Amino acid sequence: MRIAEAMLFAASEPLEEAEIARRMPDGLAAGDVLARLKQDYAARGVNLVRVGKKWLFRTAADLGWLLSKEVVEPRRLSRAALETLAIVAYHQPVTRAEIEDIRGVAISKGTMDVLIETGWVRLRGRRRSPGRPLTYGTTEAFLLHFGLEAITDLPGLEELKGAGLLDGPLPQAFTVPQPRDDEALTEDEDPLEPGAREAFDDEDGSAPLQENPDPRAEESEEED
Repeated sequence: MRIAEAMLFAASEPLEEAEIARRMPDGLAAGDVLARLKQDYAARGVNLVRVGKKWLFRTAADLGWLLSKEVVEPRRLSRAALETLAIVAYHQPVTRAEIEDIRGVAISKGTMDVLIETGWVRLRGRRRSPGRPLTYGTTEAFLLHFGLEAITDLPGLEELKGAGLLDGPLPQAFTVPQPRDDEALTEDEDPLEPGAREAFDDEDGSAPLQENPDPRAEESEEED
């Protein structure tokens, strides 16, 4: 526990569990050691938390206000960006066309630009379908910002109802998908080729021109 504690305090960024395990004496499971250390720090001023496969110390949530000297006015995401982020989180890996189908409105390139530049959404691969569209998923920075240990910690249907985020009658077959953010590509995804970012900058480079494009108008990017 002291070895893990020293490594985490000295690290300038979250540490992979595998990196901590390499410094452990033979026969010790790093996961068990870190779980005990996390419990040991649960009531202290700093807590040990896991984000994805990495561990870090962070200020206890109830003490954060004591260390704040300045309050920076955050830039609010537009409603379009928030809805797109939620769809990516719950439906990843997901393509632009699939996002538009779920939202029922076309999204502008600026929406994905903002989410990628913020570091919460990443390009995953290409779907094995006509046009080979790019697929999107969330990042470790997304988990860190929203205080999630894993993407499966996102609220489910009953939790969303309890929070008042799903009010009114819902369709009988309405469900909330079980989110997943595995780094490994799915069976219907291919790896990104060199220059994938440039393809994204060319508005995904994902689908050929159509004679009868979708008549839905592209959404407004005004802040909500």
